[in-house]
Amino acid sequence: MPSRTSSSHSNLSPPTQRTPLLQHSISNQSARSGHAYHRPSCQQEECEHGLLSPHASRPTSSDSNKPPQSSSNAGNARENNYTPTHLSYEPQHTESGNGGVFGGRHAGETDLRHGILGDALADGVFGSRAGGQLDGANDGKGGRGDGSGEGDEGPMSTTQWLARRHGVKGRRVMYLAYYFPFLQWITQYKWSYLQGDLIAALTMASFYIPMSLSYASNLGHIPPINGLYSFVFNPFIYALLGSCPQMVVGPEAAGSLLVGTVVRGSVDSGHSGDEDDARNAAIAGVVTGMAGAIIFVAGLTRLGFLDSVLSRPFLRGFISAIGFVILVDQLIPEMGLNRRAKHDPGGVSHGSSAAKIVFLVTNVKYAHGLTCGVAFGSFAIIMVCRQLKKYMQPRFPSVAYVPDRFVVVVLSAVLTWKFGWDKQGLEILGTIQSSTGSPFPFRWPLQPSKMIHIQEAMSTSFLIALLGFFESSVAAKSLGTGGSEGLQGMSLSANRELVALGAANVLGGCFMALPAFGGYGRSKVNASTGGKTPMSSIFLSLITVICVLFLLPYFYYLPKAVLSAMISVVAYSLIEEAPHDIKFFVHIRGWSELALMFLIFAATIFYSLTLGIAFGVGLSLLSVIRHSTKPRIQILGKVPGTQDQFENAEDNPQALEFIEGCLIVKIPEPLTFANTGDLKNRLRRLELYGTNAAHPALPRVRAPEHNKNIIFDVHGVTSIDGSGTQVLTEIVDGYIDNGERVFFCRVPKESSHVYRMFEKSGIVGRCGGPRHFVKSVDEALRMTELESVSEFYRDHPGEGGG
Repeated sequence: MPSRTSSSHSNLSPPTQRTPLLQHSISNQSARSGHAYHRPSCQQEECEHGLLSPHASRPTSSDSNKPPQSSSNAGNARENNYTPTHLSYEPQHTESGNGGVFGGRHAGETDLRHGILGDALADGVFGSRAGGQLDGANDGKGGRGDGSGEGDEGPMSTTQWLARRHGVKGRRVMYLAYYFPFLQWITQYKWSYLQGDLIAALTMASFYIPMSLSYASNLGHIPPINGLYSFVFNPFIYALLGSCPQMVVGPEAAGSLLVGTVVRGSVDSGHSGDEDDARNAAIAGVVTGMAGAIIFVAGLTRLGFLDSVLSRPFLRGFISAIGFVILVDQLIPEMGLNRRAKHDPGGVSHGSSAAKIVFLVTNVKYAHGLTCGVAFGSFAIIMVCRQLKKYMQPRFPSVAYVPDRFVVVVLSAVLTWKFGWDKQGLEILGTIQSSTGSPFPFRWPLQPSKMIHIQEAMSTSFLIALLGFFESSVAAKSLGTGGSEGLQGMSLSANRELVALGAANVLGGCFMALPAFGGYGRSKVNASTGGKTPMSSIFLSLITVICVLFLLPYFYYLPKAVLSAMISVVAYSLIEEAPHDIKFFVHIRGWSELALMFLIFAATIFYSLTLGIAFGVGLSLLSVIRHSTKPRIQILGKVPGTQDQFENAEDNPQALEFIEGCLIVKIPEPLTFANTGDLKNRLRRLELYGTNAAHPALPRVRAPEHNKNIIFDVHGVTSIDGSGTQVLTEIVDGYIDNGERVFFCRVPKESSHVYRMFEKSGIVGRCGGPRHFVKSVDEALRMTELESVSEFYRDHPGEGGG
């Protein structure tokens, strides 16, 4: 055993526990003066075992009653010891080793129930039989209670193992609170949150309830009340299931426009009529319900990573195109040309944006003066207020509370009623009611009788789900979990977001509402006006219910031109970020991204949204597939003057040394079926040309003798599947059959999955046994020399020299 005063600290046994990162702020001097966190086995006065040292250790259970060393540490301890109110935590002394620091993974095998049902369901339903003994150190049933898992009734998950090891109680409830966040945040709710949540809900209602009427009537081509349903049900369901406390879900311009395309398509095919409100509302319910079902199933199957599938250029090009389409569409009602467009022989109402621009130019002389004045005047007032808010808000934050759009709505309705503008040709909203007469009609959307609409809406519903989830994901990541002043213990999860949004839209579809997802702008209004918890969404739902039941008659005189102007403001906001992105891609010479943006924009404007959707999604998916299936193998060269430093030879071949007779190949990524399909061809290019950049038409320029020894650096191969193992086995067999030697360096340890796959497939045996699996590239090079010398004297026994 090394001496306690020895300066060779590398020979010391590993500590039982390490210092928490939050406590690293204490000075090294205090640690050297006998601080409790100092490693007890070192008794030097001038050692360097400060709190940043890996040898610093945590206090044992005997130190737990000592007073804290500083107030800052006490504060950090309070912050770090937070647990949700439904759970309790009793620190336990763990066994020797560093498991208490790392946490660790349960070494036992997962049983069939955990494999099929997952940890949460198996642990929650089957309890101790599926998850080991749940209730303490020793319950009298033979369990040891030391966290080892020995003596338990059955296999347990890593989560249950860690929970029992560290004394966490209420382990079934913790799963329930995770998947139903309402149980987590409602127990933390305070009266101090109530005022901010209520004010935020009232502010959002004043902004977005008129907007929802606009989305339904002008974009979705359904009764205006169906837009309100999106604020009745969706925010309430998301408040129960969503993982982002400050996010508010509701209808968006892009989703509403896509619903409108399905409704228009049904009208064009003769399955419904322009004035058939009940049928059009049912079609909207089908689209919303299908989008919700798609996204709900994606959440259950853990497809939350799909928010990264669509590229930024596609989204910017498509969203900018949608903004342009909306602007052009709204010019027709803003100029009072609705009736003329409906009777246009070319069917311009259902045509492309380019056709509508031509129609507007040729019919501008028929524009209605009063309608133009109300629409463009409302647009100008809202835009001026928007810019003033943006300018004044940094100095006067309370300006965000000013409901400028609500004032415009009320003022225009009062003026229309006072001066009788509706009798002068200005179109008004009129009586707002459900298509069935009931305030909240229930219709299950996925019925066999609606199968024809389901077929029409399938692709559009999928895109609505994808775009809606992406926008919600961006909003959730930007807002976080509410910060230190809000709810504690909440955690964002893409899969739970999918489930919450899917459930909300399935219910919304039952009431024929527009698709509703999280919007960044709406959620920022919620946060900036005092909303800290999902209760603001619940208040918003209640306010909308009151509006549906009691306030709809007051919207009778609301001009449709004002609703169009409000939508035009939203459309402008969709376009205004495009110049910044274009400037950025021009600056970095991102011509392929610019080309993609332009192609999607042009396809949407000059043909249809459907073509723009198919074009953009198709190119994005092809880009993802191409990126994921491309092997990133490299040929390595030695850095001159170093012992064991190798770099990618293709970056700067003149500055590296190449070892004759050796091809050093680095595989920096896991090997799966997706990226091993072209592995053989790329390795062949390295053998023939020394680079993957050369075209296969080039004759061989690298001599075969330089490939006598193949060295694979597989440090990056952290996992490998069956297909990847099969391809690698064929590659190794090919080299061995050609008389070449194969070495592997930096392979994971023998107990790892990768090494076991190498053994089972025969790669280890074919290469020459474990001696061909070494720790470094330099060691592999020495092995090649040793193998060459051994082969030489084996083939020339007379050259041994006695």
